[in-house]
Amino acid sequence: MKQLFLLRHGEASFSQGLDFERQLTSRGREKVFRLGQTLKSSGISLDFMFCSEAQRTQETAELIEKSIEIKNSQITKKIYQGDLNTLITLLEKTPKDADTCLLVGHNPTISLLLSNITGSAYFGLQPGMMAIIELNVPEWNMIGHATGSLREILE
Repeated sequence: MKQLFLLRHGEASFSQGLDFERQLTSRGREKVFRLGQTLKSSGISLDFMFCSEAQRTQETAELIEKSIEIKNSQITKKIYQGDLNTLITLLEKTPKDADTCLLVGHNPTISLLLSNITGSAYFGLQPGMMAIIELNVPEWNMIGHATGSLREILE
């Protein structure tokens, strides 16, 4: 069974600069670090990760990678700029041999993706929250509306 992990980046600071360059706050780093420790204690490792190119998502991914193994990854601007269909199309391209995939992204799109794949009401993931979804399809290219069940929310 395939598992999809959706992670909203940690709490980020507001700055005079570009949104794309916002960095995690110390509180955001601490929360993501604790999440990584929770994943580590659960014995979770990930086969593949998609991560937005934005600074705050890359920092979030790096903190998770310090706690658990992520075998392969792809950093893409499509997550930052994308809508729901863009994210689904991206997930359809997850390597066939991957049983677990993490997507590190932004709201509101990552929460819309959670709602769409589980076929449930909108649930707004807060910064540093992760949803774990059990997929009811054998291949990533079959992912879509109501093809998964929410297993757990971690923070």
